[in-house]
Amino acid sequence: MEKTALTNLMLTLAMTVVFGVPVEEVNYWNRYGEKRLHDALNKKDIVGHAKNVIIFIGDGMGMSTITAARIYKGQLSGNNGEEYQLVYEKFPNIGLSKTYNVDKQVPDSAGTATAMFTGVKSNYYMLGLDSNAQYGVCDNQRNKRSRLDSIMKWAQVAGKDTGVVTTTRVTHATPAALYAHSNHRDWECDSEIPLKYRDCIKDIARQLVEDEPAKNFKVILGGGQKQLGIPVEPNDDDSCNRTDGRNLLHTWMEGRQNSLFVNNTGDLMNANVDKLDYLMGIFSPGHMPYALERDHGPNGSPSLQNMTAQAIKMLSKSSTGFVLMVEGGRIDHAHHANYAKMALHEASELADAVDYAVANTNPRETLIIVTADHSHAFTMNGYPNRGNDILGYANKSVVDNPYETLTYANGPGYYTHLVSNSSDCSSNLWRVIPEEERKQSRYRHFSPYYLEDETHGGEDVPVFSTGPSSYLLTGVFEQNYIAHVMGYAACMGPPGKYCEDVNIGMLVSPSASSSHSVTAMSALFIPALTLSIGALYKR
Repeated sequence: MEKTALTNLMLTLAMTVVFGVPVEEVNYWNRYGEKRLHDALNKKDIVGHAKNVIIFIGDGMGMSTITAARIYKGQLSGNNGEEYQLVYEKFPNIGLSKTYNVDKQVPDSAGTATAMFTGVKSNYYMLGLDSNAQYGVCDNQRNKRSRLDSIMKWAQVAGKDTGVVTTTRVTHATPAALYAHSNHRDWECDSEIPLKYRDCIKDIARQLVEDEPAKNFKVILGGGQKQLGIPVEPNDDDSCNRTDGRNLLHTWMEGRQNSLFVNNTGDLMNANVDKLDYLMGIFSPGHMPYALERDHGPNGSPSLQNMTAQAIKMLSKSSTGFVLMVEGGRIDHAHHANYAKMALHEASELADAVDYAVANTNPRETLIIVTADHSHAFTMNGYPNRGNDILGYANKSVVDNPYETLTYANGPGYYTHLVSNSSDCSSNLWRVIPEEERKQSRYRHFSPYYLEDETHGGEDVPVFSTGPSSYLLTGVFEQNYIAHVMGYAACMGPPGKYCEDVNIGMLVSPSASSSHSVTAMSALFIPALTLSIGALYKR
């Protein structure tokens, strides 16, 4: 180490001892810059093919959510928060995904998940069908022509095991895009399909247990007992009910050897996965409870990390590898309700699940991707001091009308802050929220425009990745490109035809990596080819 660098390090260490925390002056920032540059110059890409693929979807987890979640998680550990790093922020590669649907500037989860999992962009509210299919209209011939295969079908054809984990209903938009083909994302139960189309198309829950690729999933973990027709106690869940009298759990269990169904944390975590071929866990009538509100006991609902751990243990038994999708789906639901604290805690839970996956998979064999399907109308604003409570006020000096660091462009939080009895438009319309109210998990952050549900945001979302072929996920790209990379990395599906005969997880030097990247990209993702290859993904 050079004398100057050593001197800087010693000064920083000395001030850390004296003041208890690093003093963020010139030596501190120079040391950070030097280390970051050193790491970048010595970065080695893993350019071989992946045995396994795990894709984490933070539903609605846009960049402002990630930044706020980073600070939130850092503050939970007693630090200022801004300096904290979520585990996936340490991944070597990052890109930006353009999330629009074919027909919408700002997308929904069905169209975005279809893009990420099939390699083909689609329309708003559509699942597993390209943009030639009609929204809300089932036409057998048209649907057949528009049908798309997902990464799960590709993986199964390649001999890999597959699984899905979500905190939403297992029939909800993001997981459903892995297996369902539906003209409307809400057709989760038979009762939701218009009568005239019930002979034309199966509801999404039936597609889960009756059709490929979902009926071959080794792991299915999430919510949605009502959608599957599993009897539940009377509850306040307002999702759909089956009217055909089917209990689809019986359909799933029929003919399966070494299978297990669980509905609570204790049974999930005590499952002997070494002796199981199939594992299904459905833990709630509809969506799973928010992490801040769930029962942490053995009879309650598992955490996202619990489910991810058991899924990885199950799937890692495969000698040919696996593909797993893990969704932190309730980030999105919290944002729709303007529950900023709930959203950040759900994002924190997703980071814990990623942490487990990183620690319990081989980095030379497993491609791990962390991204979002879309963003939200959620901002981090003002000029709060360093270390200020991320859930607090941005400017407390405005005594009569302080404003929050985290706010929404629209949503139900409008009425939380409105002076309910104010009829004088010349007076201040907004009330100061008592601190005890603001600390509640379901406190709604401010929105200046009322909507029953806050909307999605349309900006690009980050894509963090590590492992074999992750270097391909850099730059700015269309969202459907993510599926192409997963297919190429794991040698499956149409992109698998570009696989080269190289060893899994081969490490190369930075210069060789750069050369390989150019070769791979020129052969693999010529823009014209990417645009025209969509037809290959249809059955």
